[in-house]
Amino acid sequence: MDLYEHQARELFEEHGIVVPRAEVTDSPKEAREIARRLGGRVVVKAQVKTGGRGKAGGVKLAADPAAAELTARQILGMDIKGHAVGKVMLAQPVDIESEFYVSYVLDRAAGGFLAIASAEGGMEIEEVAATRPEAVARVRIDPAVGVTSAKAQEIAAAAGLPPQTVDVLVRLWQVLVREDALLVEVNPLVRTEEGRILALDGKVTLDDNARFRQARWGADEAGHSDPLEAAAAAKGLNYVRLDGEVGIIGNGAGLVMSTLDVVAGCGARPANFLDIGGGASAQIMADGLSVILSDPSVKSVFVNVFGGITACDTVADGIVRALETVRLTRPLVVRLDGNNAARGRAILDGRAHPLVEQAATMDGAARRAAELAHTA
Repeated sequence: MDLYEHQARELFEEHGIVVPRAEVTDSPKEAREIARRLGGRVVVKAQVKTGGRGKAGGVKLAADPAAAELTARQILGMDIKGHAVGKVMLAQPVDIESEFYVSYVLDRAAGGFLAIASAEGGMEIEEVAATRPEAVARVRIDPAVGVTSAKAQEIAAAAGLPPQTVDVLVRLWQVLVREDALLVEVNPLVRTEEGRILALDGKVTLDDNARFRQARWGADEAGHSDPLEAAAAAKGLNYVRLDGEVGIIGNGAGLVMSTLDVVAGCGARPANFLDIGGGASAQIMADGLSVILSDPSVKSVFVNVFGGITACDTVADGIVRALETVRLTRPLVVRLDGNNAARGRAILDGRAHPLVEQAATMDGAARRAAELAHTA
């Protein structure tokens, strides 16, 4: 369960991490009053559960209360990567001397946690990580020990962070442990011109298995969830939206995760995770395609199925029947293997839909889906 920035800030404050004064609203008129209370000049920030808000125009500086009202009116209702802005947060601006990046994330493969930190935080942190990986420190954390003051000093030294950040690193770990989090991220963590360390932005992902302990976030979560994820949930689909251009449908979580990796290895980005499990009825395929095709970022769709209990001919029949009710507007690449794969391929060949093509292997299908996405 992802939290909004204002919720993450609330957790930070509860654990003694300093954040600028801020208030949240869904009303432009109230934004004017909030700006007045905060001193006039404010930063207006869209509250959506996705990155890239600044580059999308969802974070703007307002010089006075009147400008804050106008800016809030402009940002409210915006679509940022498919997320409608329902609230804005107005925060006091900060005179920044330096920006840093810090996070703790669950590393399932290693059976522990990973601290990721850099002395070069801010909006370009992803580019820094891609072009100069040596500028981003990765320090493994034993969950049985956690982040002690000594461990925090190790993280700060590895990343080139100033000594003042050590206490914040310890407190961020406390947020992760005490609030059942899988991810705690601050970007940027800043040092002001007065030498104070403040968390200007925050991202926190809580463990869904701990929802019963984190019920206080439920109401806001239900009111502003991703619309496609909400639509998929209403149809009983196991769907997670991602920031890519290749829609993914597969049977089994492991196969779908592998499919995401293979697509990424072909130079494209997956647009979603969608596991149809053991069911591939016409209705399930129609619902899945409908949700995926509703995402304007999707340029091609890749259906990857390994027939087992659910045979490939059943899947192919589901696809054919789904195409009778769903208007296919983007190319669909299908890879069928396993139980009754030859019969399934024959069913799709018989339908001969102009936007549907087949590939014999997962790698070949992924490459073709990536090509189609890039040429769309």
